[in-house]
Amino acid sequence: MGAAALPAGLALDAVSAAPPREAGHGDIAINAAMVLAKQAKMPPRKIADALAARLREDSAVAAVEVAGPGFVNVALRDGFWHARLGEILATGTAYGASTIGRGGRVNVEFVSANPTGPLHVGHGRGAVFGDALAVLLEKAGYEVTREYYINDAGGQIEALARSLYFRYREACGEKPGIMPEGLYPGDYLFPVAEALKVRDGGKWLNQPEATWFAPVRDFAVERMLGLIRADLDRLGIRFDVFFSERSLHATGRVEAALERLEQAGVIYTGVLEPPKGMVPEDWEPRPQTLFRATRFGDDVDRPLKKSDGSWTYFAADIAYHFDKIERGFPILIDVWGADHGGYVKRVQAAIAALAGDKAQLDVKICNMVRVLDQGVPVKMSKRSGEFVTLADVIDAVGKDVVRFIMLTRRNDAMLDFDLTRVLEQSRENPVFYVQYAHARARSVARRVAAEHPDFELAEPAWGQAPLALLGHAGELQLIKRLAHFPETVEAAARAHEPHRIAFYLYDLAGDFHAHWNLGNDDPALRFIVPGNRDLTFARLALVQGIAEVIAAGLAVMGVAPVEEMR
Repeated sequence: MGAAALPAGLALDAVSAAPPREAGHGDIAINAAMVLAKQAKMPPRKIADALAARLREDSAVAAVEVAGPGFVNVALRDGFWHARLGEILATGTAYGASTIGRGGRVNVEFVSANPTGPLHVGHGRGAVFGDALAVLLEKAGYEVTREYYINDAGGQIEALARSLYFRYREACGEKPGIMPEGLYPGDYLFPVAEALKVRDGGKWLNQPEATWFAPVRDFAVERMLGLIRADLDRLGIRFDVFFSERSLHATGRVEAALERLEQAGVIYTGVLEPPKGMVPEDWEPRPQTLFRATRFGDDVDRPLKKSDGSWTYFAADIAYHFDKIERGFPILIDVWGADHGGYVKRVQAAIAALAGDKAQLDVKICNMVRVLDQGVPVKMSKRSGEFVTLADVIDAVGKDVVRFIMLTRRNDAMLDFDLTRVLEQSRENPVFYVQYAHARARSVARRVAAEHPDFELAEPAWGQAPLALLGHAGELQLIKRLAHFPETVEAAARAHEPHRIAFYLYDLAGDFHAHWNLGNDDPALRFIVPGNRDLTFARLALVQGIAEVIAAGLAVMGVAPVEEMR
């Protein structure tokens, strides 16, 4: 397009060049004419015609068509796609890596379960999602810190300490009776109580709570974090930072954060309206220290102090996010459970008040997981006393199956995890379907190595493969699917949606299995063609590219590719 065809300085953010919805419209559909017409003060068709004329000059372009009000549909020559396969073979599993992040620092906080017991399967979903998101962002060029916020202050930790003390008394031979309401009855506290007895003997028996509470609490939190770390380790998940909530109070970070809000003029003393609906009997209008959250899009202003003068949980959360901002993270991502959805606006309001546009918070809600076995809900774990533990599910199906299945739905959608169906060998089981595709690809390489020992299958040899022989529609479709992996990575990273990688792999596996089945009916389409060394080499290169991209996608998901199915 000539330099004078369009005025300078046009906003190009809405311009897209993407595969069309209908394959008959070519390889790329460009919407530039419609998007830029108003800005350029030109008819869309005139822009489209000029763009089409320029595109026809490109040697990689086979055909260009202007359709409708100004869509430009482009068909690319086979050689263009062969070159993309060459790039994949040269790059290997690093294919799809991007620089869109430009080294930007991102803090991904996930799991952050209260250290009051073992992780349940819902925590596992957040753990897998957060870890896969971190890997995805790193592949897209961001510098990522994985962080776990330890909720080691407040009422639940107090209940944990009293629960352990109850079990400790039992371990020491006392009979304290029935455990009081509000404590944690799970079996996981029995070995912890025994360990406390081994360490301290009976020194805490018959002592007032003020004497035993702190050491018992600290011992309980340490052991619960040990359980949690062990479960996460089994999923292959690591953290760069474990951040203690109690440290916020001990170091004055809560006061520092609220002083910043005070300086911004968004803290005041006022009286809130009663809760909507039925008003609790103990509710009374009273002056409170409030954060003016409504100024930043929240529904109501939020209290920062309780009636006893202590800070609210929200005040501590403000301080925690303030600390992240002070540590230099412009992008904050929090992964929360479904029960925290109503908390999003107030925290985002606090971020806006503290940092303006210098920091952004994206909260990803992970919806509930329903554990089934052949369609029947699984009973709760005796170990937890309340829920199905993550460890139980890993024991049943293995780490890689857990990780894969957790990413087969959008994070905000309910997920059914059927312990039987996730192990079935069928198309309906995405774990099997994708892994089978990788195993099939590797089987071709093994067969060629066995039947044609003179073939050089080391990585440098792929550059010699006669890729121009790949001309069947199914082969080209596979290459096109492979070539879209980088844009899938970038789109998933921008949207903070790692499940897009799982969806992509399922579609790639479908294309591969479909083309494989064509070869069952037509020997000429098989990947190994007796008597035709060059065509076999070219198709082997295609299969190698498929294996590399599947392995690259599985790496984002934290899943190991299998070499053969058993």
